[in-house]
Amino acid sequence: MGVEVTGPTNERFDEILTPEALQFVGALQREFGERRLELLAKRAERQEALNRGGTLDFLPETAGVRSDDTWRVAEPAPGLEDRRVEITGPTDRKMTINALNSGAKVWLADFEDANTPLWNNMIEGQLSLRNALDRTIDFTDEKSGKSYSLKPDAELATIVVRPRGWHMEEKHVTVDGKVMSGSLFDFGLYMFHSARRQLDKGKGPYFYLPKMESHLEARLWNDAFNLAEDELELPRGTIRATVLIETIPAAFEMEEILYELRDHSAGLNAGRWDYLFSVIKKFRSRGAEFVLPERNAITMTAPFMRAYTELLVRTCHKRGAHAIGGMAAFIPSRKDEEINRVALEKVRADKTREAGDGFDGSWVAHPDLVPVCREVFDSVLGDKPNQRDRLREEVRVSASDLLAVDKTPGEITEAGLRNNIDVALRYLAAWLNGSGAVAIHNLMEDAATAEISRSQVWQWIYNGIKLPDGTLITKDLVSGLLDEELAKIQEELGEAYNSDQYNEAVALFKQVTLADEYSEFLTTPAYVRFP
Repeated sequence: MGVEVTGPTNERFDEILTPEALQFVGALQREFGERRLELLAKRAERQEALNRGGTLDFLPETAGVRSDDTWRVAEPAPGLEDRRVEITGPTDRKMTINALNSGAKVWLADFEDANTPLWNNMIEGQLSLRNALDRTIDFTDEKSGKSYSLKPDAELATIVVRPRGWHMEEKHVTVDGKVMSGSLFDFGLYMFHSARRQLDKGKGPYFYLPKMESHLEARLWNDAFNLAEDELELPRGTIRATVLIETIPAAFEMEEILYELRDHSAGLNAGRWDYLFSVIKKFRSRGAEFVLPERNAITMTAPFMRAYTELLVRTCHKRGAHAIGGMAAFIPSRKDEEINRVALEKVRADKTREAGDGFDGSWVAHPDLVPVCREVFDSVLGDKPNQRDRLREEVRVSASDLLAVDKTPGEITEAGLRNNIDVALRYLAAWLNGSGAVAIHNLMEDAATAEISRSQVWQWIYNGIKLPDGTLITKDLVSGLLDEELAKIQEELGEAYNSDQYNEAVALFKQVTLADEYSEFLTTPAYVRFP
């Protein structure tokens, strides 16, 4: 029927890639593929305007949506009323089991930033989710011999799937000769195989939508939801979606995004790491006014980040939607209790700030952080499932507040530059080996944090930024530090060092940091390197 699959067929892949499922995803691609490309072109046009000195502001043409106080999003769907702690991670079998058993209210089952889009990962992830819903999933670690399975009769976390962003393609599938959208592929396969399974569990097919830059992109998702519900004979509003506000253009269109998805909306999330990446990317060529300090110096108390998160809570609760906080990326150490003590204090302070600001829940990257996050939100929510009734009407955020990047305290040091190089190298090596969520220096790094690292390096070079001692950050300086950091990694890893893997990571790093033209996403050229 015009749908061609070129990816290899492994064990049980035929259970996911059935003719009927492929016909369904093909229908999605035929209906929405061209609109997706048109909206990506609009992103490029907006970027060109910013490069020429333009700015961002609340849209005059949608002022009526923002001023109309009568509309609300749908009431929370079953399993999404209480979201006080959410855990994130890729959809491999071990993570699937650990996340569902973690005690979190929600699991963000990630086909995006915490996942590498190897063909096997994408299809095996769909199998993991289906098997989890059937409670037939298990896993045995070949190295340790430890076995994992779902807790019998336990209340498991609600599954919320994050498909790839609109910019990503699934190169192993074509429809009528055109490459398939990665977003529609991930969404369509999950809907076809698991929507009914979720409904049978008393919940439903729920999604996290990443990387959006406008309400028109939300409208496209809403239309895809409508088509899917019609094709699968599901009532309108069965699908629910939480949008990650993780690009700075989207911060100016929060209400409009909720409005477009209102029958399918489950709220907004403060995707803070990608948000920082977006700020760097969108204003990358605009000089020192939009240059942030090194990434470890940027906190959520920076004025422009406070404006963003407070506006998000105000917007969500005004419209009856959930507001979900950002990621706690700390990975507990099994060796150093002092590292754990200091880091857990920071996690607790971060979650306390979010709960105090009115967020209804927040994210963690590791099961050991679930009790910390839950304890903080329990102390604020008590027996209430959320605090959507806390309207935060005192919050007033202007366009200039969201753009006050130059008010961020901190500096750019050689240590910070080296850290960006080191983290990006380690992450890219792991990504090219099939791992999208990587523990580096007791932090869970994913594509978003790697994007910050490499984008800062590119921006500092392009804008002629100097270190505190007056040293100019140049391509030559970065190349020299790159060699030094690579040597340190090799010495640290010893026999475990994979020279081919790291040589490819170095080549990719240079491509996305030292080229004159900026790469919009590092995952795009990285994906090309996969078979």
